[in-house]
Amino acid sequence: MLKFIGLVPHPPLIIPGVSRSEAERSRVERTIAAMEQLARRIHKAKVERLIVITPHGPLLREGIAAAAPPLLEGDFSRFGAAGVRVFLETDPVLLQHLQRESAEGPLRLIALGAGERSLPRGFSLDHGAAVPLYYLQQAGVRAHGLHLTYTFASYRELYRFGKALRRAVEARGLPAAIVASGDLSHRLIPGAPAGYSPRGAAYDRMLLELLREGRLEDILDLDEDLVEEAGECALRSFVIALGAIPGKDFRTEVLSYEGPFGVGYMVAEIHPLTGGSRNGVAAREEEAAKGSTTQALLARRALHHYLEHGRPPAAPDPLPDELSMQAGAFVSLKKRGKLRGCIGTIEPVRRNLAEEIIANAVSAGIKDPRFAPVRLEEIDELIISVDVLMAPERVESPAELDPRKYGVLVRSGHRSGLLLPDLEGIDTVAEQIAIARRKAGIGPREAIELYRFEVRRYE
Repeated sequence: MLKFIGLVPHPPLIIPGVSRSEAERSRVERTIAAMEQLARRIHKAKVERLIVITPHGPLLREGIAAAAPPLLEGDFSRFGAAGVRVFLETDPVLLQHLQRESAEGPLRLIALGAGERSLPRGFSLDHGAAVPLYYLQQAGVRAHGLHLTYTFASYRELYRFGKALRRAVEARGLPAAIVASGDLSHRLIPGAPAGYSPRGAAYDRMLLELLREGRLEDILDLDEDLVEEAGECALRSFVIALGAIPGKDFRTEVLSYEGPFGVGYMVAEIHPLTGGSRNGVAAREEEAAKGSTTQALLARRALHHYLEHGRPPAAPDPLPDELSMQAGAFVSLKKRGKLRGCIGTIEPVRRNLAEEIIANAVSAGIKDPRFAPVRLEEIDELIISVDVLMAPERVESPAELDPRKYGVLVRSGHRSGLLLPDLEGIDTVAEQIAIARRKAGIGPREAIELYRFEVRRYE
């Protein structure tokens, strides 16, 4: 049974030991955080089989190549990190099912290194598969599976092969994940690896929009001249993965997209929509669609980095627009539905929102006096939300408040207390004001100034 479909990039520089400097690595922090998040989700899905689809490997005209030796191994020695190794054990039963299911289609599976044909001499897993495998293995995923290399067939033929892949997974009867590897345009900026084309960024924007909106036919009908001009290597991997979706309706949750070095890196999860229903993660995506998930990803990355290294990470460089403004922010941690930490700033005290979120995420994890410090092994169990505070405005009466829409700030002299909006169990203005008073140490009969503010919540 197919439990997960992920779309991932494969830049070697997101592997520890490959990037030339901390500054270089900081420019892909969002990609790193999203890869870690996706790998944790796959681990939680408890998959027992893993299919990696990559543009890197033997390219055959007549079909899809499967590297079929019992054990596939690779490292990052080409990139200066020979000590970082990955592996994938082949599932011969799944291989046989896929050979049978694809035999009558326009593209059949061709097993290399398992009797039918030989693999090229010295074959090993390169970064097309090794990058996602590194993050999956760091997250604890240990699953046998298949290494598939696409071919330059039509998108519809690749899509049909994806349907055969789904049937093979169903025949195998074990929970499985598909990870489709590939980078988007390699021509985003002057000096990019494949040269610059203004159509590169246009292609990336179009593909993200089509994936987010689940527009399958438009993806299969993409202008091949545009795709070629973009200089990408991901679309065919993605199309095979889309073919494996039950039905044709889907939404895509884009966890991150960035292109700091002229190559587009996207991390995403595909959510099938069967019978018009949405699974829980897709529902969260719709809620998060009110704004980017960048803020919450940064908070998680900051706390994880601190717990692992004993220091907060640097802010992303360059800063995305949504993190460059100044604003107060609260970071909240929940574990199994219960609060695990919450720290924030009413007004900005740092140079930008990114620094505000990083500092408050670390403080919420280790400095909230109500709770013991968060441990590294807890990080995967936390739901992390970021509330970005809009500027407070003075109100003259409680009648101008609404606990669902507005947070409240009460002041008396040098004392002040704040309460965020839309909190579970707080349904009236009177409750909201009373709690804010208590937090500030302001008595119920003392005169106060009232302020209201709105927040943008990212989770």
